[in-house]
Amino acid sequence: MPNTIFDVDNLTKIYRTGDVEIHALRGVDLELFEGELVVMLGPSGSGKSTLLNILGGLDTATSGRVRFRDMELTALGDRELTLYRRNHVGFVFQFYNLIPSLSARENVALVTEIAPHPMRPEEALELVGLGQRLDHFPAQLSGGEQQRVAIARAIAKRPEVLFCDEPTGALDSKTGVQVLEALTAVNRELDTTTAVITHNVAIQKIAHRVFNFHDGRIAGVSVNETRVSAAQVSW
Repeated sequence: MPNTIFDVDNLTKIYRTGDVEIHALRGVDLELFEGELVVMLGPSGSGKSTLLNILGGLDTATSGRVRFRDMELTALGDRELTLYRRNHVGFVFQFYNLIPSLSARENVALVTEIAPHPMRPEEALELVGLGQRLDHFPAQLSGGEQQRVAIARAIAKRPEVLFCDEPTGALDSKTGVQVLEALTAVNRELDTTTAVITHNVAIQKIAHRVFNFHDGRIAGVSVNETRVSAAQVSW
């Protein structure tokens, strides 16, 4: 068995607005393993993004425990969580958040300048299939290419985990598949533990394991005995 990288025990998150309580997570338990690629499925409001935000150090739990290797995330303060995000975690979101005035290479270099052991921007962009687009600006790139620049930026600091929240949500099937190919290449080549949130059930076929969320709970976990390549996915 691979090593456990995340151990989540009875995780609860409640958002309060005045007298109203929203239970985003209701006692979630799970483990994530080194080097695996998981897909998290479920309707909006089922708790997927809340879980990833807590695992990624962007949000804190109401109760429960999260361990990353030998580090208890739920016991860390703001400064320690900032260092955790900087040193261990990469994020990819639905919207690319690239700086329009910077080239692809320069957008990626922003991360490598603050990382302790980064890869070269050119290397990161080559890994996601953009080795010929280094000096293009975001306006000169398609949506799928911009998302792949965002992936290159996230992985250039060599994170141990990569969290992707609807990375193909704004893309058509053809360009979405190119993004999935980039994510599976990162998982395979760098052994980066990767979690992908999506509404798109077709994407689950690329995962080692699939988590189905409903009403703040994990309703089921399945294992793909036979995974398919990203190129075989369509929707």
